Amino acid sequence: MSAPPHRSEPQAGRGGFGRLLRAEWTKFRTVRGWVVTMTAAALVTVLFGLLSASSNHASCSAGPIEVACPPPLVGPGGEAVDDKFYFVHRPLAGDGGITVRLTSMTGRIRKPDVIPGQRNVVPGVVPWAKAGVMIKESTRQGSAYAAVMMTGEHGVRMQHDFTHDVAGRPGGVSRQSPRWLRLIRSGDTLTGYESADGTEWAQIGTATLTGLPQTVQVGMFATSPGDLTVTRGDLGGSGSAARFTETTGEFDQVMLQGNASGAWRNDDIGAIVAPDGSAHHPGRAGRSGGTFSVTGVGDIAPTIEGTTPERPLSSALIGLILVIVVAVMFITAEYRHGLIRITLLAGPRRGRTLAAKALALGLVTFAAALPAIAITFTAGGRILRDNGNTVLPVSLLTQMRIVVGMAALFALAAVLSLALGTLLRRSVAAVITAIAVIVVPHVLATTSVLPDSAARWLLRLTPAAGFAMQQSIPQYAHVLGHYAPTAGFYPLPPWAGLAVPAGYTALALGLAVHRLRRRDA
Repeated sequence: MSAPPHRSEPQAGRGGFGRLLRAEWTKFRTVRGWVVTMTAAALVTVLFGLLSASSNHASCSAGPIEVACPPPLVGPGGEAVDDKFYFVHRPLAGDGGITVRLTSMTGRIRKPDVIPGQRNVVPGVVPWAKAGVMIKESTRQGSAYAAVMMTGEHGVRMQHDFTHDVAGRPGGVSRQSPRWLRLIRSGDTLTGYESADGTEWAQIGTATLTGLPQTVQVGMFATSPGDLTVTRGDLGGSGSAARFTETTGEFDQVMLQGNASGAWRNDDIGAIVAPDGSAHHPGRAGRSGGTFSVTGVGDIAPTIEGTTPERPLSSALIGLILVIVVAVMFITAEYRHGLIRITLLAGPRRGRTLAAKALALGLVTFAAALPAIAITFTAGGRILRDNGNTVLPVSLLTQMRIVVGMAALFALAAVLSLALGTLLRRSVAAVITAIAVIVVPHVLATTSVLPDSAARWLLRLTPAAGFAMQQSIPQYAHVLGHYAPTAGFYPLPPWAGLAVPAGYTALALGLAVHRLRRRDA
């Protein structure tokens, strides 16, 4: 019986992934054109980002005089907030609470004028109009609070510190079906209740307001955010405008628990004062015996109005295009010069060879993009503020997520472009394809070219979904807003958005490995 033919084993370390990775890094850094273009991508990102920030100027008026705009109002959690409402209140020392019956909730809404010059004001309440009871740290805007309220279309809610919202029972309030509301303080814990008859009570939720002072303000309030009108552009995009609204809550059966001393006081919290000293769209309150009528304008909620800190990053697309060009050339140059077989011979496992090339390119891109994004984001934000823009504050964690996430998106885009270059093998075709699937969908979705619904689908289904990493202000379910891509809002959460280009990249790399394993690779 003859012996099987002898097969020589590869030398130890031959095709080792670490050696392959070093080889690809050496290959990249020794080609001056690639290094220069990657450096240019970083510099272009910074340069155009800072120029974009420098071109944005804003100012506010105090009568005929232009002045710097005030910084945004900030709530206990550091978010920019609206805190404008009418408050009928008394001091409450220590534990205690308030119970009321809300007998009706009415309002007025300014609609677009039918007859030019004639105000079109109709009766009604907007979905997030609010009337109810509140315990607030003080009458200072932005101070901590908890409230139990009836809303225009979202039933009873318990909200606290602007960003927290808990739903109670659905339904509205009328003369035939009033709603009882109760809010109780015990130390730093506030508990909200509701009842249909004032006898059987259902708990809505609790809030812990750490550091609440011994004496707080307790009472009834009303407020009503603007009526949002979305306008459609000729090219399919949209814009929005908010119009005046107000709401009135009628309260009776008002009962206070605990040490609530002193007379009732009326305060129009956050009222805008005109140059002549009068309040713009003032609230009001009235009392007849034990019945209170409270009318308010404004909102108690996070605000999404203002300049977002990621605005300077809009120029990152230019740098990203240069990254795509480098990434495609990193593989197609080997096909063009007939060097791909030498590269593959260095590592018999072709999948590992491509993985090493992808990892080296991804790390280089991330290392170049990270400082560029950080400088653009930080310095650009400072320029925006120096130019009088009201830049919405975000937490340090959010800032880090934006910077690191956008650098990761650059790296994923580079690896995806590398995979496309491996599949198509032609530089021009691969660059055009990469730009078409990464850059173009984002441009179409965030400009007034497509309807909002089509724009959202593009940002769900294409690699451009990864740009959600740069969104700093979240969509609040209890804040009515124009949450469209043209306004900087993405349909997917940041990390879910980044997962989309990651999935495309993994798929493209898998197809590229399959093609490399063919004999004609």
